[in-house]
Amino acid sequence: MGDFPYDLTPSTLPAMGLIVLRVDETIEQDFRRAIAPDAARLHITRVQSGDDLTPDSIAAMEAQLTTAASLLPPAGFDVVGYACTSGTAQIEADRVGDLVRAGVQTRHVTNPLSAALAAFADRGVARVGIVSPYVASVAAPLRTAFMDAGIEVPDTVSFGEEIEARVARIAPKSIANAARALVARSAMDAVFLSCTNLRTFDILPMLEAELGMPVFSSNQVLAWHMARLAGQGV
Repeated sequence: MGDFPYDLTPSTLPAMGLIVLRVDETIEQDFRRAIAPDAARLHITRVQSGDDLTPDSIAAMEAQLTTAASLLPPAGFDVVGYACTSGTAQIEADRVGDLVRAGVQTRHVTNPLSAALAAFADRGVARVGIVSPYVASVAAPLRTAFMDAGIEVPDTVSFGEEIEARVARIAPKSIANAARALVARSAMDAVFLSCTNLRTFDILPMLEAELGMPVFSSNQVLAWHMARLAGQGV
């Protein structure tokens, strides 16, 4: 019995890879809304991460990044995103890029920190307040990374949480209230809602209209930056 003949049809869509923390319950749902199936091929892998996000668990995750990237399909990518804001701030964006490229062939690597800085430049904002779910030891490096990049951070608000399963269940109304409190007590051009596990997508338009300033979130800027780097012109 002979083999049945077939044709090969190469995909013309941009290829995007996403490295998601094992404990993240939010970003995949957000990316399904942000990246249309007919706009790109999105492939997702998971990186081992602790149930709690701490400096030690982030350091352990750093050692697993290349392995996680290597589990993406081998055909090559236009862009791969590492979906951890605080992790990038601690590991540093350049190091993240090196670790990802060691595991997968890709034209570009990004992350929520680099994506946020690109979005700030695109919208022309220079004074950004941060809402973070995490304890100070995890939240502080992001503020430092923004300031090192020339972004003034006049104030921050944190929920003081470590357990990722609880972060994924912080009510959007609590996140909105934190942003309101931040803007009420300090002058700023924009607000950044940090963490890919926070449920932010549904409150962004409402908060922007109410506060009268840009309101960014980790998942929003990462999806936007990956689409731009993949040549989608957004």
